[in-house]
Amino acid sequence: MKTKMTWTMLITVVGLLAVNKVNAQLPDPGFKIDGGTAIVITDPQNDFLSPSGVTWGVVGQSVTENNTVENLETLFKLAKANGIPVFISPHFYYEHDHKWVFEGALETLMHDIKMFDRKDQFSDEGFEGSGADFLEVYKKYIDKDFVTVVGPHKVFGPEQNDLSLQLRKNKIDNIILAGMSGNLCVEAHMRELIEDGFEVAVVGDATASAIIPDLDGNQAAQTNFRMISSHVFTTQELVTTLEEKSK
Repeated sequence: MKTKMTWTMLITVVGLLAVNKVNAQLPDPGFKIDGGTAIVITDPQNDFLSPSGVTWGVVGQSVTENNTVENLETLFKLAKANGIPVFISPHFYYEHDHKWVFEGALETLMHDIKMFDRKDQFSDEGFEGSGADFLEVYKKYIDKDFVTVVGPHKVFGPEQNDLSLQLRKNKIDNIILAGMSGNLCVEAHMRELIEDGFEVAVVGDATASAIIPDLDGNQAAQTNFRMISSHVFTTQELVTTLEEKSK
């Protein structure tokens, strides 16, 4: 019994040392901001970021704790001040999207609560101020010529819209990624853009995710941002980096 306990303890210690060693050695490749860099923001829309949005009950805590609304505005300001183009990848659902015959768990929920609903792709009727509309504070930036709003993505990633095409046509190679929601659309965009050959950094506190009993989307997102992207900025770190770059 004594020997068995000794071996158990030894195995546990070795396992912990191995985990700590891996954590200590997880590299941070870094991210260089240059003329081929753009900021990509997913879903800066009322249904995610406004207290009146249909998801606020589950994302509001994360949005508030991360200071997401203000941090995303800072990214728009930084882009304007530093000549960095911004690409918005929005999420819209039209009437024909509600005719899908199968959906994943969160697709089903989003359709049930009429998240991001618009009448159709040819009409702005009912769009202004709706859950699908952009947060009011961002509109003064989105209306400027340094911002491009690409076609809507339909599930989580950009595979079905023209984001990569617009980035390539503008000779963009490096992406600073932020937006909503962290463990869904932001993470899906990160994964697809990396697979498509872009270098991607994420601004971790310019995202937020749903937090519900036993499921913390924000924690999941931040973990995967660190493991997959080239670098995870804080908003303040990005401010400092661009200030130093402009000197």
